[in-house]
Amino acid sequence: MNKDIEISNSSKNDVSLIHIKGDITAITGEAIEKAYQKVSADEAKKILLCFNAESYINSGGIAILIGIAAESKEKGQTIRITGLSGHFQKIFHMVGLTKYTEIFPTEESALEGF
Repeated sequence: MNKDIEISNSSKNDVSLIHIKGDITAITGEAIEKAYQKVSADEAKKILLCFNAESYINSGGIAILIGIAAESKEKGQTIRITGLSGHFQKIFHMVGLTKYTEIFPTEESALEGF
């Protein structure tokens, strides 16, 4: 795993959580892809991506996330996102990620009714 990113997996009830801290780029995004593939292999249907509010995401990282979101739709999974700064929430809306995912202000609000 790249030293610029920290990924950890956990679960709450039937939701798989992927905690992401650090800079998300095409290179470090591979670690997120691997974490996603792991929870998919475990047949997760509900996935919450929990970003650290200080995370930076460039276009390569956004491309990785779009790929994950598109794949999740094909697999019948639901992905929710939390922890994004206001700036990245706007970017996710602009690039269309919110067509595949829903953004929540907190982990607790994302888990409600999931």
